[in-house]
Amino acid sequence: MDLQEQALLSKARRGDRAAFGELIVRYQKQVLALTRRMCPTAEDAEEAAQEAFLAAWQGLPSFRGEASFSTWLYRLSSNACVDLLRRESRRPAGPSLNDEEARLDLPDSALSPEAQAERAELRAQVEAGLRALSPEHRQVLVLREVHQLSYEEIASVLSLDVGTVKSRISRARGSLRKILLASGNFSAPAPSKRTGKEGCK
Repeated sequence: MDLQEQALLSKARRGDRAAFGELIVRYQKQVLALTRRMCPTAEDAEEAAQEAFLAAWQGLPSFRGEASFSTWLYRLSSNACVDLLRRESRRPAGPSLNDEEARLDLPDSALSPEAQAERAELRAQVEAGLRALSPEHRQVLVLREVHQLSYEEIASVLSLDVGTVKSRISRARGSLRKILLASGNFSAPAPSKRTGKEGCK
């Protein structure tokens, strides 16, 4: 945290709305990037982001700085998304796997029309699988796979121990794998020639 941010936090804790507004400007993009991947619509994402910033404003007096301000905001934003989904009793559409965000993804110009169609179908199936996951499982997968947070960072964001984070991510991946295999459009990976067992990370 830089000195300017520390000064803004100090002023905001004393009720300075202008200082808090500057903090919002600093972190609005990061918060919206998270809520847009966890919520089904842009409107829901905006609502969750607003709830997160409201919670931050209300919680500033008790914010002790044990985690960074950005980590604290991630926690509030993630929780706001889960609360919104539970409150409305519906499944989210899952994160948007845009071409620019997908690792090891080739530009469209390098793919044939058939390959582009296959990739679009793959993305649709993955997003359908994510919609079927519980909010908690979707939450950890978005933080890990889309935002690429470390296990330690996710533990801090969700106020969990690292072991719980690892097991939750493992269960989430397993659930998503079963859903995709059940869809009939995916095949189980071939056993490893060296061990005879399916490799996993």
